[in-house]
Amino acid sequence: MITPESSLPLPHASGTILLVEDYAPNIMVASLMLEDLGYQVVSAESGAAAIAQVTAASTPFAAILMDVQMHGMDGLEATQRIRDVEKSKGFRHVIIGVTAHALAGDRERCISAGMDDYMSKPIHPEILAAKLQHCLPAG
Repeated sequence: MITPESSLPLPHASGTILLVEDYAPNIMVASLMLEDLGYQVVSAESGAAAIAQVTAASTPFAAILMDVQMHGMDGLEATQRIRDVEKSKGFRHVIIGVTAHALAGDRERCISAGMDDYMSKPIHPEILAAKLQHCLPAG
């Protein structure tokens, strides 16, 4: 579950985030959080749709928030395939894995698959902002 409430002021940023999530309510809530932070949001409801978005892009997304557990192709495989696509594109995305099951070894599996960072659900606006601020270049 992704939570919409926030009590801290959040830093504002810009750019487009690719939100890869297969559960519509989570897409809605995460999109609102990202928009509140100053990002535009493009969503993909599957790993295959995310790969298609990256393949079609002429410039990189500011970041990709990748649900780890999705029906069909999971976020780990989608990340590996996106990393393959990036080799021909000449740019690399920041990919942050998002999972509802924060189990021992999840972070390591995400990093091993090619993700830059990881966070567990529910997503809190302050944690999301901090992850993006930490992973994305300044400016």
